[in-house]
Amino acid sequence: MITKALERVALTALLDTAFSALHPAMDHWAQRGEDARLKGLAGRQLVHADGTPATGEDGRPTMTASACGRRAAARHVAGYTLGQVVGTLAVTRALGYRVPPGALLAGAAINAVTHFVIDRRTPLLYLAKAARKDGYVAHCGVVRRDPETGEFKSDTFGPGTAAMELDQSAHRFIGLGAAVVTAALAVRR
Repeated sequence: MITKALERVALTALLDTAFSALHPAMDHWAQRGEDARLKGLAGRQLVHADGTPATGEDGRPTMTASACGRRAAARHVAGYTLGQVVGTLAVTRALGYRVPPGALLAGAAINAVTHFVIDRRTPLLYLAKAARKDGYVAHCGVVRRDPETGEFKSDTFGPGTAAMELDQSAHRFIGLGAAVVTAALAVRR
């Protein structure tokens, strides 16, 4: 009984370390810039696949801003999840441990679904407001220069903002839960 508990604790620590190390690599290095820009789009207004407003005059296909945002978030989460699974398999196998596929997929699914929800931004803002962090989000924004127009614009979601810090901390906290679930399923009594 103690041996199984120790195995679960050790595996949880290993998985949490792997998930935590892989998270920024997959969330920042592997994510396409276009997906990072578009994944938070929401609304019924029509846009093109690149997120530009649709005028209806150029004949290019259109979709709602929400559909465009969901597509970008789904592409990002698919790449993120693939990287997490491959990286976790590499780490655990290098150390001689074989995580059962069902357990690994359960943890990856927890991270994937919640990552998608958080990255759509509106749910994160809702949680921030419910936790009384909306003032923090409003106060800790940045101003960025648009490279195309030269105009300065307020940004509440990019690097250096409270929203990004809340996003990253939520992903890490959920990653710990995913590690616990994965280890619990991998090492059954």
